[in-house]
Formats: sequence, C-alpha cells, structure tokens
Amino acid sequence: MTTLTPERKTTALALQRPLDHLPAAVRFDGVTRRFGPVIALDGLDLAIEPGETVALLGPNGAGKSTAIALMLGLLEPTGGTVRTLGSVPREAVASGRVGSMLQSTGLPINVRVGELVRFARGLYPHPLAETTILERAGLTSLTGRALETLSGGEAQRVRFALAIAGDPDLVFLDEPTVAMDVETRRAFWADMRRAAADGRTILFATHYLEEADQVADRIIVLDRGRIVADGTGRSIRARVGSRTVRFDLPADAIDRERLAALPGVTDVDVRGDGVRLSTLDSDAVVRQLIRSDLPFRDLEVTAADLEDAFVALTNQETDR
Repeated sequence: MTTLTPERKTTALALQRPLDHLPAAVRFDGVTRRFGPVIALDGLDLAIEPGETVALLGPNGAGKSTAIALMLGLLEPTGGTVRTLGSVPREAVASGRVGSMLQSTGLPINVRVGELVRFARGLYPHPLAETTILERAGLTSLTGRALETLSGGEAQRVRFALAIAGDPDLVFLDEPTVAMDVETRRAFWADMRRAAADGRTILFATHYLEEADQVADRIIVLDRGRIVADGTGRSIRARVGSRTVRFDLPADAIDRERLAALPGVTDVDVRGDGVRLSTLDSDAVVRQLIRSDLPFRDLEVTAADLEDAFVALTNQETDR
C-alpha cells in the first residue's frame, strides 16, 4: 500500500474537489520576452486550467518554444509574470510536479533503457514505479537495450518515460509523436487521455494539425508572439468561412477559368482528374455544377479543416 506524504495528501484531496479550486496550471500575465531587438512574445495573457489537454500551434518563429521555455523556468520574461502550478516555474519544476519531453533533449549513449529510467526516478521525491513507467512508455521489452541501438520512435518513447518518471501534475510535450508508428501513437494518446482524466494537465506542441484537432480539448495558435486563436478545434475551424468542393472531371473537360468563375470560388486546385475548389458559397457552386454540362462525378463538400484555418489565421497576422 502506498503511503502519501503530506504534500501528496494535499494534492490528492485537491483532485477530489472540482478542478476549478486549484490554481491555473500555467498563467501568463502581460508576458513579454525580447532577444535584443526581436520581440518573441508580445504582452501575452494566458491561463491553462488543471486537467486540460492543450495544443500549442504556430509557424516557425511564432514564440512557441519561448513560451514553453518560460513555463519551465529555462528563461525569464523581459516583462510580466509567469506562474506554473501557482509557483515560480523553477520551483514547480524542482518540486517534481512538472515533466517535459523536449525535442532538444539528448540521450546518453552506452546506457541501457532500464538504467536510465532508474536514474530518472532517483531525481524525484515521489516517482512512479519503474514498472509503471516502462509499461506506460511501451518500453517493458526494451529495458536491456542500449540507447544507441534504438529507432527514432523508440527513442521518443524513452523521452516520454523520462517526462513522466516523477509522476508530474503538468506535462509538456514537444512534437511527442515524431517517428512513432500508428499503433504506438494511438497508445501514446490513449495514455495521455487517461492522465488528463486524473486531473493532470497536458500541453503539447505539434506540426501534426490533424492530431491536434483530434486530441486537444483546446487549441492555442500563436503568431509573431501573440495569440491569434484560442478555443476548440471546431470553433477555430468555424472562423474560416470557406468550404471545399471536390469532384473528379475528365482532363479534357477541365477549364480553370470556367471553374474559377463559379460563385464565390477563391482557389482552384487541379491534380490529374481531381478538382478542388475553395469557395465562400458551396451551395451555389453545387447548384451551378448540376445545371452545367460538366461530366463531374464523386462530388464531395467539406468544411475547412484545421490546416485551412491555421494558414488563414497566420497569413492574416503576417499581412498586418
């Protein structure tokens, strides 16, 4: 039977109450970070609540890495305040309540997986059991393997094991599923959903926009150091009014100018026999196609996906 320390008892009791009684997992108040003349973050206000699974998106240079470094206490803000689990970030990390899986994290060579996991457990006051770490990271069969012999996906699983070794309340994941196969990726996110259901907070950055849309409760889009969108995937997609009309058309019947003249069409993409129209009025486009003599087939109308919304939002910001 596990004996809880006073600190763990406090946390356990808190998790039995509604999560809104706990301090924000991450809070930025008017945070600015400069690197010389470059403004990486520009007066950022942000609160991430306990138990949320949040995707942090943005183009290169948007400020994602800077924001995460501030949350982990690796950088100090130029202005404003940052709190992680209600504390100064370095204090929260030192307490073992924060875990991180960063792309910049190197792994030692000539060390076996099991040895590294045991070493990592020794760094924290209340670590997970070794068997639990290995099972959750999918490493049980790899404990005797040297790190230098691992594949890219296996190395990612080791980084994840190190991130959860201290049984953290808040986990940062930077491109966590890079090099993972489909089965491993599904198992990884299933474990993350279980962790969030237990009241832990998951914050991840990814370039896999479909993954963010499927997994995250909330998506935050950064561009040029500011938040340009914050909400569910559905609400962010809804900000882009365009829809996509797809159909097949024989190559000899494709007339780009005629297709571009259809109601509300903003873009025409032709690949072989496949036609993809972006339009602000999909109903009018479909009606016009039906009335036309075009021999189209396999008609499909879809709303904007997260990638469309992401491009539109960040392009708007760039155009200012």
